[in-house]
Amino acid sequence: MKKFLVSFAMLGLLSLPLFAQDHGGAADKAEVFGGYQYLHLGSNSTIGLDSQGFNGWDTSAQYNFNHFMGVQGDFSGTYATISGVSTHVYTYAGGPVVFANVGRIKPFAHVLFGGTKLGESESGVSASWNGYTLMFGGGVDAQVKGPLAIRLAQVDWLYYHFGAKTIQSISVPSFSGSNNVRIVSGLVVRF
Repeated sequence: MKKFLVSFAMLGLLSLPLFAQDHGGAADKAEVFGGYQYLHLGSNSTIGLDSQGFNGWDTSAQYNFNHFMGVQGDFSGTYATISGVSTHVYTYAGGPVVFANVGRIKPFAHVLFGGTKLGESESGVSASWNGYTLMFGGGVDAQVKGPLAIRLAQVDWLYYHFGAKTIQSISVPSFSGSNNVRIVSGLVVRF
């Protein structure tokens, strides 16, 4: 599954120059973002998780239908060590985005639906499971020069849900979390 997602993302990124045509002053047709992400997961009593911070990366591709609306695909990975256990959270989501071009500033808001993967490993023993996620938020980009912009800040509320699972004879109940936030910043290239 991971190889499929990476291949799909690379194919999408390689096809973006096809959208890089002159459109007579219209809004940019596509953009690609890459940067740093901080994910804060709130405490979850069901699985005994205290509030925890994760550091990692975020990347997204966006196609714009017109001057104010488009669709976005977002992929991210964050990592932390919790009580000696190496833990990672991956998300893959997509959905509508609305934006406004105000001079060199571009505020935006989006709602993204998709999946999430939680994985843990310690002393050669690994466990992971998939769930679903919902992200709602927005941010502000500032154009630097030509097609380059900086994502000054993006803040998203994040909801996740994982179903029940048995891992090495240990039953883990289903659990959800909605007290979560992610903060993103990085570079944007527009076509």
